[in-house]
Amino acid sequence: MADRDDQARWPVRSRPRTRWAHQEPTVGQADPAMIAAVLKRSQARPSGNWFAVAASADVRADRPLGFRVVGRELVAWRDRAGAVVAGPGTCPHLGAPLAHGRIVCGDLICRWHGLRLSPDGGAGWRPLPCHDDGVLTWVRLDPPDLGGDEPLPRPVLPTRPPSVRSVHSVIRAVGACEPEDVIANRLDPWHGAWFHPYSFAHLRVTHAPPVDAGEADDRFLVEVTYRVGPRLGVPVLAEFTCPEPRTVVMRIVEGEGVGSVVETHATPLGTGRDGRPRTAVIEATIATSERPGFAVVRLASPLLRPMMRRAALRLWRDDLAYAERRYALRTGPS
Repeated sequence: MADRDDQARWPVRSRPRTRWAHQEPTVGQADPAMIAAVLKRSQARPSGNWFAVAASADVRADRPLGFRVVGRELVAWRDRAGAVVAGPGTCPHLGAPLAHGRIVCGDLICRWHGLRLSPDGGAGWRPLPCHDDGVLTWVRLDPPDLGGDEPLPRPVLPTRPPSVRSVHSVIRAVGACEPEDVIANRLDPWHGAWFHPYSFAHLRVTHAPPVDAGEADDRFLVEVTYRVGPRLGVPVLAEFTCPEPRTVVMRIVEGEGVGSVVETHATPLGTGRDGRPRTAVIEATIATSERPGFAVVRLASPLLRPMMRRAALRLWRDDLAYAERRYALRTGPS
């Protein structure tokens, strides 16, 4: 009982150190047919034509933000009320990049000839449906704009911990692959302790969906220890699901930080100069805890966020190489 009380007070546990080559191999568990079946089911779910494009904090009222989705140049800013406005990034007059413009009283003014665009549109420019969930900004592209599903009024979002009891960070990384390659990477939890031994240890998949899984059973459950030192870690039980074709959600369901989520969104950007597609990984980590001391953590969030971003970017530096190789293998010469 005393040991359990100590664990409840202190989430970090001493864990036996396992040499990398002495881990239990997972090659027999990571069934390619099963991963392919889960991926195929995820790609059939509706997205409502919504694309995650940026962290909410990156869309500002004092300067426009330029970006691309499926090869289309777009621009976003905030109006005088703080609402997000997004639309084509090319000036309808002579094609200037609107991302180089200025925001004045909530309107976007093109720097080439002073064309003023209001959030309501005009002069051959019309805004697109957009959504700000407080963590991420989204844009909807409906037919004939580029999307392919029936439009939905809001993106397909997972349940998140309340903002007043959580800390979040967002990273963006770009790889030469397609969104399905990013999603397939996240649907292979077995590679975690092998490919990312600096972050994960003692990883065991306790549930994997069968090839013909129904909707209620279409999830992974993974026991894993997040490393905080050579012999120290935080053990949790995590659930992985795909709510829509370009998103994988990891949620902690047991252990420290229950309810915390990591949302991995894969947004197609278009084709690079080398002829290969580019995909942006936009990943939001939203951490929470029931511990009283977490209120202090929230106060320190400006210092914590850079560390959260560095950890996520290190993982995606490796995983994008994994996703890029998957793309090259499935599209290259047989």
